[in-house]
Amino acid sequence: MQYYFKQYLFFFVILFIAFKSEAQLKDTAKWKALFAVGVNYPTTDGFVKGSYAQSLNFPTVNLGIQHMLKRQYGIKLDLGFNRFKNDDETPEFKINYTRVNAQFVYDPTDLIGILPMRLRTVAHAGPGVSFVKPLGTLGDNKQTFMNLLGGLEFHYAINEKVSVYTDVSYIYGLTSLDNYNPALNGLGAFNGSVFNLTFGLAVSLSGCEYCN
Repeated sequence: MQYYFKQYLFFFVILFIAFKSEAQLKDTAKWKALFAVGVNYPTTDGFVKGSYAQSLNFPTVNLGIQHMLKRQYGIKLDLGFNRFKNDDETPEFKINYTRVNAQFVYDPTDLIGILPMRLRTVAHAGPGVSFVKPLGTLGDNKQTFMNLLGGLEFHYAINEKVSVYTDVSYIYGLTSLDNYNPALNGLGAFNGSVFNLTFGLAVSLSGCEYCN
């Protein structure tokens, strides 16, 4: 009888540790800080005729805080900064493009079911505000308009707390050149959309007693 009691006790101890470890592992996914850098491409239709930016521009910097309400979905608030400059065949300009977005986050990895254990996918989308400011003497051509952002991330977990990821996103500007009243012949003005490709780190801000 004592032998069976020890077996049952051992079984329940192992089961308790397993559930507790799983709960703590999920806790590490509740709050995350995200940091990424990469490149951007502003669409040509956002510039006045005869003016457009390079196809690839650096840098793009994204900073975000993410909170998962459930294992599959959550919310994220993030700040993005882009710099792009003129193509060689257009007049010289440089533009700072900054955005703030509140986004819904959805993780379909468990539904897909075929990905490696350490790899996860995260879709995100939501509204925001874009702030466009040309540099130098073109500073009066700054613009502010609403945007809609949609993107897809691929995360690879290094451990319970840290993962590396890449993010492909599209920021659609809810504006048009018709809304722009050029102050300096339109040079440096941008009312358009931006493609971003970034690479970064996602770091857990939640506690986990057994995470190393």
